[in-house]
Amino acid sequence: MSRKPNLALVGATGAVGTVMIGIINSRENIWGEIRLIASPRSAGKKITVHGEELTVVALAPEAFDGIDIAMFDVPDEVSEVWAPIAAEHGAIAVDNSGAFRMNPDVPLVVPEVNPEQAKNRPLGIISNPNCTTLTMMAAMGALHRKWTLKELVVSSYQAVSGAGAAGIAELADEIKVAGGDASLGTNTNDVRAALAAAGNDLSDSPWAHPIALNVIPFAGSLKAGGHSSEEMKVRDESRKILGISDLKVAASCVRVPVQVAHSLTVHATFANELTPDEVRDVLNAQPTVKVLDDPANNVYPTPNQVAGQDPTFVGRIRQSLDFNNSIELFVVGDNLRKGAALNTYEIAELVAKEF
Repeated sequence: MSRKPNLALVGATGAVGTVMIGIINSRENIWGEIRLIASPRSAGKKITVHGEELTVVALAPEAFDGIDIAMFDVPDEVSEVWAPIAAEHGAIAVDNSGAFRMNPDVPLVVPEVNPEQAKNRPLGIISNPNCTTLTMMAAMGALHRKWTLKELVVSSYQAVSGAGAAGIAELADEIKVAGGDASLGTNTNDVRAALAAAGNDLSDSPWAHPIALNVIPFAGSLKAGGHSSEEMKVRDESRKILGISDLKVAASCVRVPVQVAHSLTVHATFANELTPDEVRDVLNAQPTVKVLDDPANNVYPTPNQVAGQDPTFVGRIRQSLDFNNSIELFVVGDNLRKGAALNTYEIAELVAKEF
């Protein structure tokens, strides 16, 4: 006999948690109880979910009593401790952090691509991919099913919100100082000087360089061989989600002065011949993908128009001139929605069907 499962949201008052509550309110209420969980300092706050005012409770083992599915929108170190505790209390943990993504006993799930993996959870935990990888996964999964993906070359243009609230605040502060004077963009030292004169010396910034009027060709932390952690995530997570252990991937991740929505240029090579028109047909058939591809009329996706929306947007679809069976794409997705909160929630919806 089916029943409505009970849902918990851990990190309910954070940046992604706030987006998650908006998503919950915008979708059908399939839940029994909804419980909001956050740090002790946020306990007691009142948040309305599906018309009911809920009181945020403090993160503690007993907070998971009676919960069937617990979504985690918290930092890695919090998920690493508390997702197993939730599982011990009988909840299925759906984790948006990077703590468990590459654990072989934890499935990494994109519902449009590998929904069957959601049931393969020996630790009681399901992981949500990195927002950069997620930006292209709905599109690449569909194309892989049709033509068999062999190689990916990806360059990302990542919004500052990928670095959290601090990234959003830093860009806003820098724009106030430097944005009104375009001449500052001709010299990084001028930008630094203007920021320092305004009392912003980058000491509190997530980045070592100004982000306003600039791009930073590095995202994440430094790994072996000069690669960044973000670049390694694109490679490793793409392989795991698509089920292609030997997929060839080259990624370069760049931080750009955009508040919300990651963009990717994708060069994808397949085992079989394909044409841009066939690619458009396949992508147009995907319920969570929108094709905006008419460059003659300046139609292609941009972060500005995509922010706040759920689908993956794809444009600039064209055949590679010098590479066989290869297609070029420009893909944009809201990194706070599909790149984080939405995919986590869609996994929870998928698991809810088991009840």
